[in-house]
Amino acid sequence: MAADRSDDAAEPAEVRPDHSADRPTPPADNAEQSRRDQIEPRSREEYAEERRAGEPTEDSHQAQPGSAWEASADQARRIWGEYKNHWSAEERPSVDWSKVLSSEVNRQLADEYDRTAQRERDTISPKICEVEGRDATRHLVGFEHRLKGLDRIKEKIHEDIDLLGRSPREAISLLPDVVRYTFQYDEARYTQGVWADIARMQEQGFELAKLKNLWSDDQYKGINSQWIEPDTGQRFELQFHTRISFEAKELTHDAYERLRTHPEDELEELVLEAFQRKVTASVPVPPGAVGIPDYSEGEWHDR
Repeated sequence: MAADRSDDAAEPAEVRPDHSADRPTPPADNAEQSRRDQIEPRSREEYAEERRAGEPTEDSHQAQPGSAWEASADQARRIWGEYKNHWSAEERPSVDWSKVLSSEVNRQLADEYDRTAQRERDTISPKICEVEGRDATRHLVGFEHRLKGLDRIKEKIHEDIDLLGRSPREAISLLPDVVRYTFQYDEARYTQGVWADIARMQEQGFELAKLKNLWSDDQYKGINSQWIEPDTGQRFELQFHTRISFEAKELTHDAYERLRTHPEDELEELVLEAFQRKVTASVPVPPGAVGIPDYSEGEWHDR
């Protein structure tokens, strides 16, 4: 059984002429802008270049604490290659969900998707970037994939519409990750960083709806949370990762997707689960991360 995780690893964002992949620049007075400039004076390109300069090269992996992970990840990639060679003939054909759904449902979904994209662009992302600017020791990753593609949404909600009779608007509103973000932290600062960012999110007016700590899971490591933007009611997802846990999520994404579609071959299912366990077992757990409690129904729940 696949862990309860988002499916946002490698999915490209919907290509939209009015939806830039760059971070928005929210309005601010001069004093506030000056404060942010002091926190993070670098441009996005300069920031990325400095991070790359500080990362270990392939030749220096042996001297780095993450070298064990690098070796395990390389081995996992080889194993995944063998898996694809064995099961490649069983690749599932893609489905054109626009043809499965009626023209009226497609139209309503497109309209609701446009409204969701506007909420993300005008309201949610500017505030998320405000939160990011408060701490230069961690950053957003996968920001260009923050809006799930419409075709993927249709795949996930067609049963809600056809079998449960939900309206397109209701079906989309129940998806927690149509809009999604990921903060990535250094391991040593992870736990305190997560708590600080939860407080910052609440200072921005976002309402925490759910938080699931999966650092003890054997198929996935990280924390997934769901939030609500109160003015629009828009739900969105925010994940909290380290560099290695994020790389592990990316590495196991295809296996997770195969498990999510319930493979008919029992052996394949066992192989996929074993692959996820192998990758996940190599992910270091940040100090104190397991102790962050879950949150649901308005309460924190000790684990």
